[in-house]
Amino acid sequence: MKACIDIGGTKVAVSLNSGAGLELMARRSEPTAKTGHNDALARQVMRMVDEACAEAGIAPESVERAGVSSCGPFVMRGGLVEVAAPNICGGIAGPARGLPNDWDTALLEAPLRERFTQVRVENDCIAALEAERRWGALQGFDHCAYVTWSTGIGVGLCVGGRILRGKNGNAGHAGHMFVSDNSEALCGCGNIGDVEALVAGNAIARRFGADAAALMQRARDGDDGAEAVVDDLCRVMGRMLYNLVATLDLQRISLGGSVFWNNRAYLLPKLQAQVTGKLPALTDGCELVGAGLADRVGDYAALALLV
Repeated sequence: MKACIDIGGTKVAVSLNSGAGLELMARRSEPTAKTGHNDALARQVMRMVDEACAEAGIAPESVERAGVSSCGPFVMRGGLVEVAAPNICGGIAGPARGLPNDWDTALLEAPLRERFTQVRVENDCIAALEAERRWGALQGFDHCAYVTWSTGIGVGLCVGGRILRGKNGNAGHAGHMFVSDNSEALCGCGNIGDVEALVAGNAIARRFGADAAALMQRARDGDDGAEAVVDDLCRVMGRMLYNLVATLDLQRISLGGSVFWNNRAYLLPKLQAQVTGKLPALTDGCELVGAGLADRVGDYAALALLV
């Protein structure tokens, strides 16, 4: 039995896989732990796995392997992953960010290795990229990316058929590119004016006083002010996508995440317009598409780490 664990800045999802096919069972989801000691996240994950086992009628000790798809960045201590995610760890940007802890990192891999025989931890977008290349919209593409527009902004990158990881597994954190001098756009990482600080789901609520769902709905309903805001968000996000294409000469980018997925028909043409026609030698032949695994990409991302 395998535990499939998806850790985001807003929620943690856990499900089980028997090793036969893609079926996921006993799935559960709850808000990400952000209070108490900095091992709270790992303890939450293990409790949720045990609860999933109870629901499925499976002995917890039979679940020996864990695939963990987690938001990052990561810090390596003793060769093991700790999470330094701006939307989880309040000690990075300090009290101004409003998170209810002072953690610089959240323990993850070390506690899980005490519970499971085999643990593989990857950045959530690298894991999602593996899943999209195996089962989703990036099958057959050797020069591609997966991008999430959700609570945060994340990217997984593949060039020449090789997934890029970097020295600590942090390759693809394009959401922390500086793109603005907006002094009010504070990211949880401490940067002011990076992509995530401007357009991520939590940034939209802070900047415009409305959550992303409400803002997008008003824009789709024809509210000129809301539409202007969304156009500006897509300009920032689209330029980040263009920068990825121009830097890596990509064929296809698959997009997911709650902000994008729940508004994909409205947002996709706006994002594509920020790429198409810009230096055609680089952008011709590059297509933006919705994630082939739809809103389950996070679940299958964790499973892909164990296949």
